[in-house]
Amino acid sequence: MYGKTSTKDIIANVLAQKFNVLKTEGNLNNHIGLPLTLLKLKDHTAVVVEMGMNHFGEISLLTNIAKPTACVITNIGTSHIGNLGSRENILKAKLEILEGLSKEGFVLINNDNDLLNDWAKKENKHKIYTYGIENKSTYMATNIIQLQDSSKFEINEIKASIPINGIHFIYNAICAFAIGDILKIEKEKIIKGISEFKLTAKRMDIQVIKDEIKVINDSYNASYDSMKAALEVMGKTDANRKIAVLGNMLELGEYTKELHEKVGEEVVKNKIDILITVGEYAENIANKAINLGMQNIFKFKNIDDASDFIKNNIKRGDLILLKASNSMNFSGILENIKKE
Repeated sequence: MYGKTSTKDIIANVLAQKFNVLKTEGNLNNHIGLPLTLLKLKDHTAVVVEMGMNHFGEISLLTNIAKPTACVITNIGTSHIGNLGSRENILKAKLEILEGLSKEGFVLINNDNDLLNDWAKKENKHKIYTYGIENKSTYMATNIIQLQDSSKFEINEIKASIPINGIHFIYNAICAFAIGDILKIEKEKIIKGISEFKLTAKRMDIQVIKDEIKVINDSYNASYDSMKAALEVMGKTDANRKIAVLGNMLELGEYTKELHEKVGEEVVKNKIDILITVGEYAENIANKAINLGMQNIFKFKNIDDASDFIKNNIKRGDLILLKASNSMNFSGILENIKKE
């Protein structure tokens, strides 16, 4: 549900069980990256492309280049809300994808997202499939069991598993199952594609470093929704101490302070033991957590000072989350603390 890239990758993994798949590599999801991807088309029989935006008109351009036969909309959250002004405008911008959809095509939406759910009830121009956990949908996951490093569940009464923890990845798995089923891939092959899924670098990338210290490197990007999801994973994971290292979230405009403070609420809610923030905006995370009574909070202005502090204070059995917008280069923190 969170992260177009991980959703794109798991869909491609499922489609690869039947088709020769071309997919967007990395984050090449703009007006340059998407055409570059399509220029690689040769003997492929399926294409999975990611379309990114942070302003009106950008997805309109991309969809009219790609001319998709199926569209997936996973979430209407708060990413880029500073540019677009409201979640309703984010929905409007994402729905531009339908402009290029073929007449015989279909739309698949996350039915548990409030704005997408409301939109689907009123929409009558396109064929819509839905997926979800909470609201009745075409494809639903039930009997969910979240383990330390994986999840087990059923999709429309068919047993499935994914080798990653987090409810958001279960949503992604339902989404991929739906696409595979609609395109008539055998269910056994769909389940295989989901079970063999691997995340790309810096997205919930779990590494074990010295002294049995586990690091979750989720530093590719950050929004309130993805911060919340990552902290929930931490909250359900066993560790001697849970340390959240959180940085700035960008492109939030007038919502910057409010959404960082909401992350602070999630830190406390998920019983994180130590909070380390880096950057001016992230101070709002720390200040909110302090107001809610949390102790063991440390604020830094740059990643060098933060990584030195972390390196000198981590202990055997710690669980560390690294999460911030990509431009903050939080992977540098990981590289620093790995050094002897």
